[in-house]
Amino acid sequence: MPLVVLQPSRLMWARLAALVFTCVAFSVASHGGFLSSGMGDWSVFCWAFSFAGTVVVLLVELMGLQSRVPVSWNNFPITFACYAALLCLSASIIFPLYFLKGNQYLGEIRDHRIASSVFSCLATLAYLVEVSLSRARPGEVAGYMATVPGLLKVCETFVASVIFIFISDPISYDSHSALKWCMAVYCICFVISATIVVLCIGECTGCLPFPFAKFLSAYALLAVAMYLTATIIWPVFKFDSRYSRSSGRPYWDKLVAVAVLTALNFLIYLADLAYSARLVFVSA
Repeated sequence: MPLVVLQPSRLMWARLAALVFTCVAFSVASHGGFLSSGMGDWSVFCWAFSFAGTVVVLLVELMGLQSRVPVSWNNFPITFACYAALLCLSASIIFPLYFLKGNQYLGEIRDHRIASSVFSCLATLAYLVEVSLSRARPGEVAGYMATVPGLLKVCETFVASVIFIFISDPISYDSHSALKWCMAVYCICFVISATIVVLCIGECTGCLPFPFAKFLSAYALLAVAMYLTATIIWPVFKFDSRYSRSSGRPYWDKLVAVAVLTALNFLIYLADLAYSARLVFVSA
């Protein structure tokens, strides 16, 4: 078959590596890691979800069912790989912070936790390799999610999801109307970016009553403007003593995390705008 070339072979090895690494990570952590908090459950979910999705992708590829699945196979595998890379990356950061900090557990339990952390990092690298091999090269015909703006959409939704976690436990946006605007920015941009991802995976962009490429550029510009306001407003109304009272250290850390993630998503949307403005996209 003409499609069996060197690049798909490398993709297959990357997927097999990610499959093995995620399987080892959640198996070892569940078996002997003695996980006792919600962050442990979150890490296991990241690894197990990534493992299950990779199994599905490999089965479809090996059985040649790409044309029969109800999604765009030009967009789905790389989208999943990008989400899996971000999930495993978050687990690689969170798991050691919560379960390797200090010396409350030694011996076999600590060894299991170290092994899970190492294999989580390896899984992250494997998924990043898969994304690198799958993404569109300049001038190449590919699905939108294989382009840089498409991958940035994945990052935008993921960062927004993390913001929601920090901002809602405890609720930290209801003390002033300006902070409620920040929450509106996070929600509006998340919903639109997630909708774009779903439309691309479902091959529904042609059903829109307006040109998809122009919509992407207009939305990127709007999102940049909205996130710019949130990047300025959140620190002002949370860290200025005139608008906010001081709180305990864990709560303060979450406020700082939201400020940093807001600035990060602003930069991602800015990069999205720059790429969308000059991207010549050909739908496969």
